[in-house]
Amino acid sequence: MKLKDKVCIVTGAASGLGLAIAHKYASEGAKVAIADLNADAAQKAADEIKDAYGTDTKALVMDVTSEDAVNDGVAAVVEAWGTVDVLVSNAGIQIVNPIEEFKFSDWKKMLAIHLDGAFLTSKAVIPHMYKQGSGAILFMGSVHSKDASKLKSAYVTAKHGLLGLARTIAREGGPKGVRTNVICPGFVRTPLVEKQIPEQAKELGISEDEVISKVMLGNTVDTEFTTVEDIAEVALFFAAFPSNALTGQSLLASHGWVME
Repeated sequence: MKLKDKVCIVTGAASGLGLAIAHKYASEGAKVAIADLNADAAQKAADEIKDAYGTDTKALVMDVTSEDAVNDGVAAVVEAWGTVDVLVSNAGIQIVNPIEEFKFSDWKKMLAIHLDGAFLTSKAVIPHMYKQGSGAILFMGSVHSKDASKLKSAYVTAKHGLLGLARTIAREGGPKGVRTNVICPGFVRTPLVEKQIPEQAKELGISEDEVISKVMLGNTVDTEFTTVEDIAEVALFFAAFPSNALTGQSLLASHGWVME
């Protein structure tokens, strides 16, 4: 049990990648807080995970762009379980548009959820990690932390920004036992990606099949989607790593979509 009795918070955990990570952590003995905007979905996920693995779970209604909501959620976890050992900042959305048509309000919304969310959740958990002298913070980046695609100016900017934030926290937290890393998935067929397929087909003037085969998977070595299970394994690896030897890093899990 690689995470036995570790206290973990996963944002955006009621579905998709976050839910898969929450399941993986619970299967390894962790206590898992499911943080999500959707209260009913978060509670359902928490109940299902508790029934499946017998571990303690908690549902948190959390808007990661609200400092009060983040602080209240972290405080509730600490009150219940005493500390926070692992944070996975996973909450995210996608909006696609050419830059000349990209609404400034959408730009600000994208950066708020991805970057402000990572900052606020990290800021809230770090004092507890410093107090105990250990902790792991994981940001959900993307191949777009390393590369760019058309129509995704805000998303690409936010995902690039997560690298800088993670490296800074790694520098500050290293002497106090806190490591920070970024997971960079390729395209995973989550509801977020499913929504993009018709949107990109319309904007690019191509078929949905071409969006999948050329835009999403054309750069992979095997034209395969990355799976939620793939990313959950990476999240477990980072969370359970035993030392600060692995900090300030990013790991691409993309079927070769980006190589470095």
